[in-house]
Amino acid sequence: MSWLALLLAGLLEVCWAIGLKYTQGFTRPLPTALTIGAIVASLLLLESASRTLPMGTAYAVWVGIGAFGAAIAGIVLFGEPATAARLGFLALLVVSIIGLKVASP
Repeated sequence: MSWLALLLAGLLEVCWAIGLKYTQGFTRPLPTALTIGAIVASLLLLESASRTLPMGTAYAVWVGIGAFGAAIAGIVLFGEPATAARLGFLALLVVSIIGLKVASP
């Protein structure tokens, strides 16, 4: 159950990272409220997962999911470049996240 909470926390991190762009400096009420809600929910789920998972592993996986998702969202939603090197390093990030899952108790 902790890994599911951590996965959801990471996905919510992607949501709030994307949401930051839409808040326009926290001047738009609905995107701001949704972004703050995603931040709070993400942190609560991370805290829940870290009760049973090692904190270093939980945090690294949470950040990794967020970084990967935000980078992919940047490519898909905002037209950021999808160079071979960038995609290669994102693949390494996924391998690292999976490795932390496999190596965890």
